Amino acid sequence: MSDEIRHECGIAFLRLRKSLSYYHQTYGTAFYGLNKLYLMMEKQHNRGQDGAGIATVKLNVQAGTPFMKRIRCNNGQNIADIFKQVQNEIEEVEKLQPDIRMYPELMKGYLSYMGEVMLGHLRYGTQGRNNIEYCHPFIKSDINPLLNLCLAGNFNLVNTKELFHFVHKDELSKMKTDSDLSAMMEIIHYFLREEVNNNPDDIQWKEVLSKACSMFDGGFVAEGICGNGDSFILRDKHGIRPAYYYIDDEIVAAASERPVLMTAFKTTREHIIELPAGHALIVKANGSYSVESILPQAEKKSCSFERIYFSRGSDEDIYKERKQLGRLLSEKVLKSIKYDLKNTIFSFIPNTAETAFYGLIKGAEAYLNEIKVNRIQAWDKNFDETKLREMIERRVRIEKIAIKDVKMRTFITEDAARNEMVQHVYDITYGTVRAGIDSLVVIDDSIVRGTTLKESIIRMLDRLGPNKITIVSSAPQIRYPDCYGIDMSKMGEFIAFQATVELLKDHHKTHILTDVYADCLQAEKSNKLTTQNFVKRIYKQYSIEEINVKIAQMLRTSDVNADVEIIYQTIENLHEACPDNQGDWYFTGDYPTPGGNVVVNKAFMNYMEGNVARGY
Repeated sequence: MSDEIRHECGIAFLRLRKSLSYYHQTYGTAFYGLNKLYLMMEKQHNRGQDGAGIATVKLNVQAGTPFMKRIRCNNGQNIADIFKQVQNEIEEVEKLQPDIRMYPELMKGYLSYMGEVMLGHLRYGTQGRNNIEYCHPFIKSDINPLLNLCLAGNFNLVNTKELFHFVHKDELSKMKTDSDLSAMMEIIHYFLREEVNNNPDDIQWKEVLSKACSMFDGGFVAEGICGNGDSFILRDKHGIRPAYYYIDDEIVAAASERPVLMTAFKTTREHIIELPAGHALIVKANGSYSVESILPQAEKKSCSFERIYFSRGSDEDIYKERKQLGRLLSEKVLKSIKYDLKNTIFSFIPNTAETAFYGLIKGAEAYLNEIKVNRIQAWDKNFDETKLREMIERRVRIEKIAIKDVKMRTFITEDAARNEMVQHVYDITYGTVRAGIDSLVVIDDSIVRGTTLKESIIRMLDRLGPNKITIVSSAPQIRYPDCYGIDMSKMGEFIAFQATVELLKDHHKTHILTDVYADCLQAEKSNKLTTQNFVKRIYKQYSIEEINVKIAQMLRTSDVNADVEIIYQTIENLHEACPDNQGDWYFTGDYPTPGGNVVVNKAFMNYMEGNVARGY
């Protein structure tokens, strides 16, 4: 990813189903649960680097004993710092009780984070970016243990104002009302209190979560623990955000990514289950569990960007899908280079495009192999060994061209100096290109803003002297903002949108912008922003290819000598490569929830008004 898209959040959940003494006897440590929680969080460090937090709940403690504890951090080394604080507490207790590790139940009384139910969270912030108060988990305290609630999640909600109004919390501080987790907490707690009043001896979490989740507009996965030890993992009805779980006799565990659980618990993928859309995994205080439907069945629209970029590529299916995304681009790329593999070098932009690169090469090799067979057959017996050997040994040319360098900083404030330093974010491998002869094909996983391409990568590649530079995106054109967990909310930042606006200017059709803006204003006035995505009308004026050409023109600065072409993935190929993740609103504008239409329309209105605020 040359243009940074900040990752979404990650969750980790663990419920010990045996006594602490069991883990001490079986695994040699009573800290089995904390160790596994740490491992699950570290294996998801690619998700949300703005902060982290953990919480634990102790089961069956004496009245008056603290039973819920939380720690959060946002200092840049979030996971390590949190568990360092946990370790420091253990070491302090050991100074007074040197042999306390031999007595797990005693340790439970002394150590704040020695519990049976625990959750972890990796935060990517969409609000309060670096404010620790926004870090998950949140805790809502009450004198009644049943009404103590700890909550964390991976989501954005677009209807927080309505949610706060429902529970009469409009007077909350700005920090609270800016937080969609706070809104989710208030709603779940509202129905939890209602349930506790009616059924204090056996909370029916299915009812609580069904009522609460029916009010949320967004894509969400959340994990929660009640003060009595009940816990849950829940997922929105479209399955937008990912969640997986693993259960055996010893533990119940959940995480945002499947390989995390496979690694942490040394198991195979067959034992890792995807939490169905619109369902909740509910674990009672006694260790029993059930998977319950909490929302009506809806069309699954799991996020396709998870497969392209967000999730780690160690998942077997994701790895295959990313390779296929590259392979499906091969025909377009071959056409771009006029099928001249002899004078073309293939490479990728580190690091997330590497797997798609392998697929692109497979496609190019398949074409080359066909050429070999046809040529050899055409020769019949009219060839010598040298000629045959040359043909057989012909390969697709591969080089590591672009190298991600250190982050450049400058004390100089002038724009010209800053721009010159930005050019060196990437470096190049000299001597790999025959100047004036070779062309370059470089694949990226996606092109969002195009800023790094324009200011750094294309300029650097051009210094090698290629005839042509073809930049390939394994994702389609990103045209629309996201409102389900990713920081992509401003229309004016998308290079595809910028290019379309420039085309409208070129063809004296900018009135379409004002017409769409007027439609949005009218819809807002009549409270109908949810009804449709008005911005689609803007893109309908031009084909994908026309927009591609304009993007290439915009990214090719005057000091670049090589021709530049931009190739994007098609929607059809995206769906073919990722058949189980059809959530494509970034590219098509087809949002799975009504709030998505509100966000895109508001984002466009902000653009027209010169307002740099987020669309939700």
